Amino acid sequence: MIDMTPWQALVQQRIHDRPAAPGRMRGRIAVITGAAQGLGLGIARALHREGAAVVLADRNADLAAREADALGERALAVAADVTREADVAALMQKTAERFGGLDLLVNNAGIVRSGGLDVLEKEDFDRVTAVNYTAFFLCAKYAAALMRAQHAADPAWWGDIVEINSKSGLSGSSRNFAYAGSKFGGIGLVQSFALELCPQHIKVNAVCPGNYLDGPLWSDPENGLFIQYLRAGKVPGAKTVADVRAAYEAKVPMGRGVTPEDVARAVLYCVEQPYETGQALPVTGGQIMLS
Repeated sequence: MIDMTPWQALVQQRIHDRPAAPGRMRGRIAVITGAAQGLGLGIARALHREGAAVVLADRNADLAAREADALGERALAVAADVTREADVAALMQKTAERFGGLDLLVNNAGIVRSGGLDVLEKEDFDRVTAVNYTAFFLCAKYAAALMRAQHAADPAWWGDIVEINSKSGLSGSSRNFAYAGSKFGGIGLVQSFALELCPQHIKVNAVCPGNYLDGPLWSDPENGLFIQYLRAGKVPGAKTVADVRAAYEAKVPMGRGVTPEDVARAVLYCVEQPYETGQALPVTGGQIMLS
């Protein structure tokens, strides 16, 4: 582990010296990974609107910087590849230096590489696992280092780690096993981290969205899931991207895909609910119903 001692001391010193703005997240500091666009950006905007200081972490440094500048006060962009331990440590260090602490990690960064057993290459499987599973471990490890220090400084303090998981972490996904496997594993980490960190007043939960059909993960014309699923033949009879979209909308009782606002509300619930940890909260429009 990269030495976090100087930053642990810093957050202890500044435990009661936090940026303050009106809202449900007043005085809280949040790191959101994969925050330059898509669900991550929507979550960052919502948390900022509710008074949080937000750190937008993303490999796309220019886009993250533009979005942080647009938010203005209480927003910071940090270039980070969450699969690299040094980048994750630097992300938490920069957060501590700028805002004086960390109250919420939203582990949102994720990728998809679809395909059946006969076509998916090991390189793609490894990349999905690295971003969706291993990086969650790294981000939780270094976020917890700061959070534990804050709890030591103020035993009344509580913090949160929220993994943006997926409905594919609750139910298997044909020809999408790399993604589903990484998300099932993520829920295992959530439950295990929750047990380990609860004594230090750190709640750990997962939010499991349905399909964000308007986001880049789905709609990118070259690598988005619409085109991936069309090529992989995942939707029988589909001849166009529009056919694939219609098929996925038809799976949802609510008749639409999830939005960033839907997911942000769930994140806020996880933070504000004082008596839940280790949970996986579906936000799927009824597509996945727990029993």
